[in-house]
Amino acid sequence: MSKIVVALGGNALQTKNSAPTAEAQLEVVKQTCERIAELSECGYELAIVHGNGPQVGRILLASETAKEVVPPMPFDVCGAMSQGYIGYHIQQALRYALARRNISYPVVSLVTQMVVEKDDPAFQHPTKPIGAFYTKEEAGKLAETKGYIMKEDAGRGWRRVVASPLPRRIVEIEDVRQLWNNTIVVTCGGGGIPVVENLDGTLTGVAAVIDKDFAAELLAEQMDADVLMILTEVEKVAVNWGKPDQQDLDHLSLALAARYVEEGQFAPGSMLPKVEACMKFVRSNPGKKAIITSLDKAIDALEGKTGTVFTFG
Repeated sequence: MSKIVVALGGNALQTKNSAPTAEAQLEVVKQTCERIAELSECGYELAIVHGNGPQVGRILLASETAKEVVPPMPFDVCGAMSQGYIGYHIQQALRYALARRNISYPVVSLVTQMVVEKDDPAFQHPTKPIGAFYTKEEAGKLAETKGYIMKEDAGRGWRRVVASPLPRRIVEIEDVRQLWNNTIVVTCGGGGIPVVENLDGTLTGVAAVIDKDFAAELLAEQMDADVLMILTEVEKVAVNWGKPDQQDLDHLSLALAARYVEEGQFAPGSMLPKVEACMKFVRSNPGKKAIITSLDKAIDALEGKTGTVFTFG
């Protein structure tokens, strides 16, 4: 039975046309969990990693807006809150989707911490988009009034960016191992709560968002998964994206993927971390594969019918 770590992109939690509310998110998650339940029905062992960019941004904004009434929450606490409510939605929806298929399988969300390095250069060069999209004019006002660092996000609008350090160690990895054989574990949500390790062994939360694709890759490595599957909006990775000569890719070797990265073919904060995470997984696990595809094509991609498959050679 194949072991798969599934990384869910933002479209699996919230669509462009849905309201930015918890109720609307739950409706989208219900549809997502139907696809996840299909994977389980096919016999795959699963763990789920999800993003939290829009959600943690809204939680932080709500906290800052209410600062005259209640003390604002630190960024790492906002991340933990997003893990809780997204995980709750996935648990609720996936349990129902599994039960409809007569599958009696527990679903557990694990609040997960991720150790990062204090001197990670990412803290000096924030790149991770969070929160809502803004126009260029709105972004300028936020940068001026709140001191936010705002960047254009792959042609979709302007967003606030924060540091995105690389994940180094999953604090709760042994708990995931104990749960794996008889549970679908939702873990490393939002990339994990970023913490640094102090000299005395204690952990301290830091203001950052870890990319969920790199977190999923680390989880896949440490759980000896057979496949790292990153589900996003597109069926395949493409070069010359949005241009007349756009080319969808069925397969990427490490060498070819590295060439395209060097050429700047993949947008930072969008497709680039997905590609780099897949490269890292197959580089560390030469006999295994990573896949990028859309949520609706997950099973077809696992059967070799579609998606972009990354292999060592």
